[in-house]
Amino acid sequence: MGRKDARLAAAYDHCLAVARSHYENFPVASRLLPARLRRPVAVIYAFARRADDFADEGSLAAERRLRLLDAWQSRLEALARGEVVDEPVFIALADVARRHDLPWTLFTDLLSAFRQDVTLRRYQDFRQVLDYCRRSANPIGRLLLHLDGQATADNLKRSDALCTALQLINFLQDIRQDYEENDRVYLPLADMAPLGIVPEDIGAGRDDVAMRHLIRRQTGRIRKLLHEGAPLARRLRGRLGLELRLTVAGARRIVHRLETAESCYARPRLKRRDWLAMAWTLWRLPGSPGDEGETLAAPVKGTRFSSPGR
Repeated sequence: MGRKDARLAAAYDHCLAVARSHYENFPVASRLLPARLRRPVAVIYAFARRADDFADEGSLAAERRLRLLDAWQSRLEALARGEVVDEPVFIALADVARRHDLPWTLFTDLLSAFRQDVTLRRYQDFRQVLDYCRRSANPIGRLLLHLDGQATADNLKRSDALCTALQLINFLQDIRQDYEENDRVYLPLADMAPLGIVPEDIGAGRDDVAMRHLIRRQTGRIRKLLHEGAPLARRLRGRLGLELRLTVAGARRIVHRLETAESCYARPRLKRRDWLAMAWTLWRLPGSPGDEGETLAAPVKGTRFSSPGR
């Protein structure tokens, strides 16, 4: 093995180590992923994870976080120009992007969302939340479709619906944590105001009929998005299709738990019996349309849903 090949192999190993160390947050180590996709997905995750750390981890001032993200963006732009960036993540990313012809704009979108996490704490309406999801979650699904050679216009549209739904689920699972740790509220203020709810109510643990109505408003949107995206889970075959069908089934179960939980701040997880039930449904109804149980679930051990931008 030449020196160049050794550096590339070491770069991939670095990205795999990052992915495996954060397995609970992203399905990069899933055994259901096709083996040919595991290394490329790990590289994408390592890129996003590092940027996410710049935006969220530690006690750095906002200005310092933005400078770190700007530097990460500059390296990405250099890579897009064909320059060599001597950093393990970017060495591997250059190889993945070249092999799979990945759009650089998707990585730029991710970084834009991470910057927004630093600068924006409140969302005025649902359209603003959707725009954040477009940049924080949807690029991951789109990149996966590009890696698998299935990035048709319809597949991308349905992937966007699923990724947005998963991001919205994550927001509901982390309502209080996001507020207490980062003073962030992803629930639209336009939904809160008519119910007499203000962001400070989250910190106070308000848990009443109005708050439950607010949660139901969000889960209704999530169910619609899952319905829009579910055909993609039935369309994709092999391991990737199975992974996606499990993710959809799990998402629907989590939504049901959020709607029926005793507390608005519950963080529901899937248990062994849930996975057994979903496995049975997938076996009994392979690829059949329409049934709520046959599509989706989280391939994330835990189980909570999150994107690298969370």
